[in-house]
Amino acid sequence: MHVAAVELPLERISLPPGFSIELWARVDNARQMAIGRHDGNGGTLFVGSMQAGKVHAVRFDAGFKAQAVSVVASGLQRPVGVAYKDGSLYVSAVNRILRYDDIERHLAQPPVAVLVTDRLPTETHHGWKFIAFGPDGKLYVPVGAPCNICEPDPQRYANILRMHADGSGAEVHARGVRNSVGFDWQPQTGELWFTDNGRDLLGDELPPDELNHAPRAGMHFGYPYCHAGDLPDPEYGARHACREFAAPAQKLAPHAAALGMRFYTGTMFPPQYRNQIFIAEHGSWNRSRKIGYRVTLVRLQGSRVIAYEPFASGWLNGESAWGRPADVLVLPDGSLLVSDDSAGAIYRITYRG
Repeated sequence: MHVAAVELPLERISLPPGFSIELWARVDNARQMAIGRHDGNGGTLFVGSMQAGKVHAVRFDAGFKAQAVSVVASGLQRPVGVAYKDGSLYVSAVNRILRYDDIERHLAQPPVAVLVTDRLPTETHHGWKFIAFGPDGKLYVPVGAPCNICEPDPQRYANILRMHADGSGAEVHARGVRNSVGFDWQPQTGELWFTDNGRDLLGDELPPDELNHAPRAGMHFGYPYCHAGDLPDPEYGARHACREFAAPAQKLAPHAAALGMRFYTGTMFPPQYRNQIFIAEHGSWNRSRKIGYRVTLVRLQGSRVIAYEPFASGWLNGESAWGRPADVLVLPDGSLLVSDDSAGAIYRITYRG
């Protein structure tokens, strides 16, 4: 049976008072989301995928209701990441970044892809990429470690790169990052924050996933020598002390697979949510008891984390999960979209008080 035919038990989702969740669109294997052009008549949401190898476009109307869903690219290798700039859609496909020009005018007959770069590593282990344009106009592209734990070439792996929109001038922006599948820039400061997935096979509770803050270029976040700021790796930890590296701004749930994260920049939600961080926790795969499968909220005071708490939960029922949040994105009306690659869905969370 195709996922679109299955009724999703949204009544199980628990949210703070005044919030509600609805199924917004059915999108096969939905991962990262990016908003294209939008105005008073509506707009377009682009959605990457991992296993499906497709990129979808979801047209929405002036009332922010999803209308037509179409495929704008297919047959790609793990096109998780989508970003939009100046009328063009950028898509990550492991070792390649592709660009689809003037995309909205050609949703019915998508343009031929332009190659931005094919110089990224070809390994598929942590090879899928969340991508985004920063306030500096550069495209940020993470390259995960090609393993669970190893000591790869730091110029090639376990980092976050940035490059010009045409693929030139690539440079390492952050190092010691095992596998980041979500990042955003703090609205007030323009500084980068990102999630990072901790290593496996150190038991259920270690190490935690991380929320990191990179106020400047060139910082090292510890991988593979130190995890979460204070846990030396059993294999590589003797080579460097944890104090040499940047500790996380917040330790997240262990093995929760924190993926997409965004600052809440809308005005629909109450004031205490403004400029705070929402994180999609995809859910554990190698823990004896499952954890994650939810959207969490990280509250900040300036650039200091003061709370980390569940915001939307209920995709996990005991040890059985019916959905897996993969990304979050604020629509222009201030509602929050949540993609779910397992249920093949995009949800919309609204606040009415």
